[in-house]
Amino acid sequence: MRRLFSCLVAVFLLGVSVPAARAQGIAFILNSAAASISVIDMGAMKEVRRIPVLREPHHLVLSPDRKSLMVGDTVGNEMLFLDPNTGDIQKRIPLSDPYQFGFSPDAKFFVAAALARNQIDVYDGPTLKLLKRFQVVKTPSHLDYSPDSGTVYVSLQDSDKTIAIDLKALEVKWTMPVGKTPAGVIWHDGHVLVANMGADYVSRLRPSDGKEVERIVTGKGAHTIFRSPLTKVLWVNNRAGGTTVSLDPATLKVTRTYKVSGGPDDIDFTPDGKLWITRRWAEKVAVLDPVSGAIEDIKVGRSPHGLWLNPKAPAPAAVAAR
Repeated sequence: MRRLFSCLVAVFLLGVSVPAARAQGIAFILNSAAASISVIDMGAMKEVRRIPVLREPHHLVLSPDRKSLMVGDTVGNEMLFLDPNTGDIQKRIPLSDPYQFGFSPDAKFFVAAALARNQIDVYDGPTLKLLKRFQVVKTPSHLDYSPDSGTVYVSLQDSDKTIAIDLKALEVKWTMPVGKTPAGVIWHDGHVLVANMGADYVSRLRPSDGKEVERIVTGKGAHTIFRSPLTKVLWVNNRAGGTTVSLDPATLKVTRTYKVSGGPDDIDFTPDGKLWITRRWAEKVAVLDPVSGAIEDIKVGRSPHGLWLNPKAPAPAAVAAR
């Protein structure tokens, strides 16, 4: 007891900082080139389990009822449903090339960009029944929705274009040129933002007709765009440049640049504001503290891509023992 008291006095007098407790819970990392999913103990910052998949997982999304984590296996043409608290497999269903996908804000639609098959599939959200298939040229990559769920916007990576699809009429509204090799798409403040992987900027598009109204230079290989749920700050990963930048959500100006080598790709956020970033070429996940700029790495499988954090999950030791 006296020793503990002495240590606390030393901390107070000398100004020694006590490390903050790490976030708890589990994280899921999709290893695209390893046909597996890494389950990470967020407290211990290490992998505790690997879940095998058929061929090539890339992206994932939580179901609207929050009961299933849906993982798309593109080459395996399968959607894998996992328990988001344990990683246990709930079911598997066949689905054509689910590369990047998501539910509309009202959950009435589920749209999948089938990159290898050059198609965009619109499904009924509750049943996943196919409503319509749009053949496109070429390689649909990422997508996002208008807030009213009426339109989905999809980047066409090897066509240097973006397409808008009316989900009520199930018709193409427009297809417009954008920057070279477009990838990440996000709706923001009444416009559509598209990251151009073959360039160094994000295009701001007018949603009514797809006209580019602004270019925001972020860095070489602008690839994906994410929004912090805490601060609403936008984050862009510049894969070729090996940087992650923050954008002011009102002005879209770059406010800070962080060096994240190894092909930074997808991002998710902890409750305390840290960023988990997959490093596609490094077989690692970077954990970035945006305040200090400090980065910690976690070893995972080959070509880590999509990720999802569940800080409310049960103790990872119990998960690993299953």
